[in-house]
Amino acid sequence: IYLIGYFLIFRKQTLKIRPEFSSCLISLFHGTPAAILGFAALLSDSHRGFAAPNTAFQKLVLDYSAAYFLTDLLHYVFFYPSDVLYIAHHVATLFVVLTCRHAVSHGAFAVLVLLVLAEVTSACQNAWTIAGARKGEDARARRVHDALSPPFYAAYSVVRGFVGPYFVYRMIVFYVSGGARGLVPVWAWASWVLVVVMAIGVSIMWISNLWVQFFRERRGKLEEKIR
Repeated sequence: IYLIGYFLIFRKQTLKIRPEFSSCLISLFHGTPAAILGFAALLSDSHRGFAAPNTAFQKLVLDYSAAYFLTDLLHYVFFYPSDVLYIAHHVATLFVVLTCRHAVSHGAFAVLVLLVLAEVTSACQNAWTIAGARKGEDARARRVHDALSPPFYAAYSVVRGFVGPYFVYRMIVFYVSGGARGLVPVWAWASWVLVVVMAIGVSIMWISNLWVQFFRERRGKLEEKIR
């Protein structure tokens, strides 16, 4: 899908934005489908819980996500090797997904809930990203970007700033209390928690900076109108 996007769908775009558009394309094919599949995999498991064994459906969703993160990781390593934050994020996410899938074989409930929360806003984010990449040269893209910014920022803030942290708190309480003793090793759940807490922290800083920029631009436009 990435290669089709790069060499066919976006071949007329500049070399500067072709990789970014191709990355957004595979993200579109992963994000919303992964959120839907992950939700379905969670509902299909009558024994779901933080210590429940992974079902075949859950393993399939984990494999699907691992393939996406590996492809996007190669994209960043090849085109944006200096973007250490994203590279580290993808490596850490792959570690969580692959250890849950292959090393532990338990805990997919927690990983998939976090995956659903992470990807539920991906479609809007990708549209916002693509419009943002074109807004400097396309008035329509600028209008789309400006229209998408407030609802995207708000949804992202709620999911990453409130729902996600609350779920991680429940996850920590369960594992620390020994609820998965003998099923999910301490090294596994502790590393998962560490990765997720760091990811949520980075997400909160990222969206906070976008809100600051958003209100700064709005204030600037308001001041121009007053003058």
